Amino acid sequence: MARKFSGKLLLKSELNISEQRLNYLAKHGYILGIPSIQTKFTLHKCFRCFNMKQSLFGKIPHQPKPIIYCKQCIQMGRTSTLEPLYQWTGPKPTRHYPKNPLKWRGNLTHLQQRASIQLVKTIQQNDQLLIDAVCGAGKTEMLYEGITHALQNHKRICLATPRSDVVKELAPRLKHDFPTIHLAALYGGSPEQDLNSHLVIATTHQLLRYQNSFDVMIVDEVDAFPYHHDKMLPKAVRRAMKPDSATIYLTATPRFKQKWLINTNQLPTVSIPARYHGHPLPIPSKQMLFRLTKQLEDEQLPPKITQWISSKQQTNRRFLLFVPTIALAEQLATKLDLPYVHAESPDRHHLIQQFRTQSTSALITTTILERGVTFPSIDVAVIQADHHVFDEAALIQIAGRAGRSAQDPTGDVTFFYEQTTEAINRATTYAIRKNLEAKGQSS
Repeated sequence: MARKFSGKLLLKSELNISEQRLNYLAKHGYILGIPSIQTKFTLHKCFRCFNMKQSLFGKIPHQPKPIIYCKQCIQMGRTSTLEPLYQWTGPKPTRHYPKNPLKWRGNLTHLQQRASIQLVKTIQQNDQLLIDAVCGAGKTEMLYEGITHALQNHKRICLATPRSDVVKELAPRLKHDFPTIHLAALYGGSPEQDLNSHLVIATTHQLLRYQNSFDVMIVDEVDAFPYHHDKMLPKAVRRAMKPDSATIYLTATPRFKQKWLINTNQLPTVSIPARYHGHPLPIPSKQMLFRLTKQLEDEQLPPKITQWISSKQQTNRRFLLFVPTIALAEQLATKLDLPYVHAESPDRHHLIQQFRTQSTSALITTTILERGVTFPSIDVAVIQADHHVFDEAALIQIAGRAGRSAQDPTGDVTFFYEQTTEAINRATTYAIRKNLEAKGQSS
C-alpha cells in the first residue's frame, strides 16, 4: 500500500481498493481524506489543481446543497465537494537502491562535464540550477552523473516535461541506461504505475497527483507550452517536491522570467553553447515569398517551396515541414501526398515512430514536433514562419531538429515567410551568437 499511495493525492477511484479496505486504512491512521474542493462563503478552490477561477467550477443538483466540482482538471477524474483526495499517512515505503545503476559507457564533452559537475553539486546542496544548453547539446547525458549520485544517496527523482511525446522518447533511453532501477513513465493514458519508483518521468500535468514526493526535481523544456503559460503547473511541480530538495531546469530558449533571474543572479546557470558533436548550429536560410498567404489560401504552393521539397526528394534527404495550423497541414498533406501530424491526430504516435525509424521520408507537422524529439539526418522547413505561433523560441527549437547527428551534422533549415518578423531575425541571430560563443569556449 505504501509503495502505491505514498507521496500522492488520489481520488477514491484511483486508489482502486474496496470501501471496507479504505475504512480500515483511515481508521488506523494509514490514509487521510482531504476536501478536494475548499469553499469559503461562495468562493471555491480546487486543492488538486489550485483553480480559483469561479467560472471553472460547476454545480450538480443535490440535496441538501449542490455538489461543486472543478472543470479545470476534470480530465484527471472529477474533484468535488463529495469526492475527497486521499494521502498516505502510514509508514514510509522502503526501497532498495542499486550501488551502480548507470550502465551507459559514453564520454561527456568538456562542456557537458562542466554542467554535470555543477548538477551533482546542486543535488548535494538541495539547491537550484538552470542548464541553458542549445538543441542537440546532449542534455539527457548531462543528467546521468547527477541521477547516479542521487540514487546512490537514496534520493527519489522526477524528470518532468510539458509534453507526452518527450516522456515517450526519454523513457526507453533511461530504462536502457539505468536497467536496474524502477522507472515509471507517466502521461495521459499511460499504462504504467508509479509504485514508489526510483525515477519517475512524467508530464507536468501528472504532478497534480503528487505531494512531498521527490528529492530531486528536473524540469525539462521549462520554457515550453503549456508550462511557461499555465501558473498551475509550476505550483504542481513545487508541491510534488519534498521541503528539502534540488531543482534542475533545462532549456535551450530561456523565457523572460528565466533571463531576469539569471541576470539578477537569483538562478545559478550553466551555459552550453555547443552541440555534443562539436559542429556549429545550422544557420536558418530566410526565403521571403511575395503573396505567400494569398497563394496558400488559393491552395497554391509557391515554386520556391516546391523546389525545396523536390530537391530533398531528388537527393533522398528526409525532411520535416512545419506549418502553423492543422488546416494548412491537411491541405498540404493532400496536395503533396505526405503524412501529417498534429496534437489531436489519432495515429500521430505511429506516424512519428515511422519517421523516427526512417520508414517514411517526410512528415508535415504543427508545432508539436518543435522540441524534445530527435530524428537522424533530417532537413527542416517552416512554411509561414511569420505566423504568430512561430515565436522566437519555437523557431529556435524547430531549427534545432536539423543537424543533430554526428554523422550528418549540417542539416538545412529554411524559413519561408511573407513579412520579416522579430522572431525570425532573433532565431537567426541566436544561431550565429551561439556558434561564436562555442568557438570562443573551445579556443
